[in-house]
Amino acid sequence: MTAADATFTSVLLPGARVTMFARDRESLESFRSLVQDWRFARVQMEAVEGGVDEAIATFQSREAPDLLIIETDTIDEGFTQKLEALSAYCSENTAAIVIGPVNDVNLYRRLIGMGISEYLVRPVKPDTLAFDIARSLIERIGATGSRLVTFIGAKGGVGSTVLAEGMAWGMAEIMHQKTMLLDAAGGWSSLSVGMNFEPVTTLSEAVRTAQSGDADAFRRILFQADDRLHVLSTGGDVMLDNTVDPATFERLLDHLMTSYPVVIVDLSAAPVGLRQATLLRAHEIIVVTTPQLPALRAARSLMNEIRDLRGGKDDTVIDLIVNMIGSAQKHEIPKADIEAALDRKPSLMLDYKPSLFMAFESEGRKITSSPEGRDIAQTLLQLVAKLIRGAGSDVSGPANDAGGKGLSGILNKFKAKS
Repeated sequence: MTAADATFTSVLLPGARVTMFARDRESLESFRSLVQDWRFARVQMEAVEGGVDEAIATFQSREAPDLLIIETDTIDEGFTQKLEALSAYCSENTAAIVIGPVNDVNLYRRLIGMGISEYLVRPVKPDTLAFDIARSLIERIGATGSRLVTFIGAKGGVGSTVLAEGMAWGMAEIMHQKTMLLDAAGGWSSLSVGMNFEPVTTLSEAVRTAQSGDADAFRRILFQADDRLHVLSTGGDVMLDNTVDPATFERLLDHLMTSYPVVIVDLSAAPVGLRQATLLRAHEIIVVTTPQLPALRAARSLMNEIRDLRGGKDDTVIDLIVNMIGSAQKHEIPKADIEAALDRKPSLMLDYKPSLFMAFESEGRKITSSPEGRDIAQTLLQLVAKLIRGAGSDVSGPANDAGGKGLSGILNKFKAKS
């Protein structure tokens, strides 16, 4: 699977309803197998033995789902006419995928003209079906192509916030990506000091403003650090009170990911619920530790829990940074032994540079303002360069099972011809 594919298939999908109408046993089994997939935990999956006629009969009496999958054995004019009849019972927000018997270019063109999201050729394996379902659902919230990168410290004081800031500056100035930086810590956030702004809002108010649809009001709660780097200027929350709930925070992420190709979230001091919700959605998770034994043990436990949270199969999404090497040499695990202590090789090992990082964190300087700091930003970007390279662009899915490629759709809405 490519990094572009992972944009859709390595994250917890948004809540939605998906219904498949098919008679082919293999197609139904591929669909039903996704019910056990952790990424589909919030997706209501319904399989119905039938085709377009059964779909028309079904949705005459109940609301159509968010995504409709129709399998057909015939690809004649009668089938497309029935699809148009079916569209009368679907909303403009209903996406549709058609599975057919042959790779027919003329049929593909007709279906795309009708607004069908994708045409796949039978037989369809689970990974192909998973990709196209995921892409359709993520497209519905407008986050296609956006990348969510998270930083989380194994314990306090390991430097995850300053590294998140450093990557954000590098993303904007070196990779020239429009980037949003967000601290999920509420009143515990220290981002305002490092990024040199005054908090003007809370997480709760940020969510309300985002959902209001008032673009001017939302712009007023952003701090523009650079032409390509914006920071959500939160931090005004009460420290000893609850912030937003996870579902509400996810709606804020949805809003940001419709406008920014790259969203970086610092989870260092965030509440547990917000950490879990964001880690499930992240395309890249960067765990930060120091070379001392307590931090290394915490990092190993944290990475194991993240793997479990994401279904136990997501090791490639997690990168580990061992930070501040040399800050307390007598109490550090030697570099040669760190890999054994963590059961994995660190992605990066960064030496302790107090004059650079303390100025960056405490005086609001940008890390790219010095050659040494720019080198560190470049190093951090190595962790996400492959993932970010295609940010903001559409991608093609995995090859389907008939020997050719799945006919890549434009992801229009399913509706009758006007």
